[in-house]
Amino acid sequence: MAADTAVGRLARLADEPVDHRFKALPPDAEAAGLTVGALAAERRNLFTGGFTTPVLALSAESVEHNLALLETYSEHHGLAFAPHGKTSMSPQLFARQLEFGAWGITAAVPHQARVYRAYGIQRIFLANEVVDATALRWLAHELDTDPEFHFICYVDSVRGVELMDEALRDARASRPLDVVVELGAGEGARTGARTEADCAAIADAVAATTTLRLVGVAGYEGEVPDATGDRVHAWLRRLVALAADFDKAGRFTPGLDEIVISAGGSAWFDAVADVFAEIPGLSVPVLKLLRSGAYVSHDDGHYRHLTPFNRVPEEGALQPAFRLWAQVVSRPSPEQAFVNAGKRDAAYDLHLPEAQVVRDGRTGEIRPAHGITVSGLSDQHGWVRTTPEAALEVGDWVGMGLSHPCTSFDKWQLIPLVEADGTVTDYIRTFF
Repeated sequence: MAADTAVGRLARLADEPVDHRFKALPPDAEAAGLTVGALAAERRNLFTGGFTTPVLALSAESVEHNLALLETYSEHHGLAFAPHGKTSMSPQLFARQLEFGAWGITAAVPHQARVYRAYGIQRIFLANEVVDATALRWLAHELDTDPEFHFICYVDSVRGVELMDEALRDARASRPLDVVVELGAGEGARTGARTEADCAAIADAVAATTTLRLVGVAGYEGEVPDATGDRVHAWLRRLVALAADFDKAGRFTPGLDEIVISAGGSAWFDAVADVFAEIPGLSVPVLKLLRSGAYVSHDDGHYRHLTPFNRVPEEGALQPAFRLWAQVVSRPSPEQAFVNAGKRDAAYDLHLPEAQVVRDGRTGEIRPAHGITVSGLSDQHGWVRTTPEAALEVGDWVGMGLSHPCTSFDKWQLIPLVEADGTVTDYIRTFF
């Protein structure tokens, strides 16, 4: 992938026309034939600039703060950082993460890796086993035609190794594919080999191929059953011990410049930092690769309570960056209201949206959402409970915090990036 092609594709996102494909954008901008870049240059106000409701806004200040905080955290703990891109699937945010020191970007499935490559990502860690022959042929082509492209993925079964080897041999791959053995987080957890003996058998299967290189070990501590700090630390120490045992036994492919040890979701990265600091000296340097991804936008629910910065407050704090604005369209009783945002607009897989502020439909004044609670979601309606203290009427805008950023980005293909005063400075494109 030529760098100028990737840069050009990123720049061309601003050339897309503003039209019906993108929710909430001003209809007059489409009528005028504006591009996304031209609309951004107008720096319209989110509330008075012609946007329709519901509209999802991403705080420019909070995104910048969060990017800087994880860069500082990673540097402080000697970690390389490959944030999980599935959270946003936004090439613009990938570029910003790389500017803030990211080693590369993590993917979960081959489609995501294809998006990354389309926008010039040169280092991809795919945290899954790839056994799709078509995807492996594509990977072989990418590796063979771009010597600077660095790709790593999981292996977690001997059968998976056999399928990968067969597909890569059929594709006549000239560069071996780098793999890491995935250690499962325990019985009943998600993917990954369950025992160290299983991991050793997988490593031996890799060694029997010419198409794969074993470069490290990895896993996901967020799947530790009934996770506690002690249990997560114990599993991470198993992961580190596995790497040390593989190194001592000569199981990693000879001639490596570094051994990869990777973990890290968004709930326990402090534990990863703790245990990775204990990694003993191995035969070659170790790339300690953290993969947390939800930090970019953070949230007002799931991760707000689970963020490691709650346990280590002296290292800073992430800021929620999303706010979904919806309009009150019905007030059938003093105890009930309905807004025009539902499951199609708001993340709801973990927690319901949190009513935070109200923008008065008459005056434009913004006030706290006292006595207002989102109690349910229909496809296109939010159910709202109100107490006597709630001042709420048809036409008011309700600003809501969202839980779980992974299912917030995927509902909006173009998201206004908004400064604190309501000025829209850019539009974040997503590809799900």
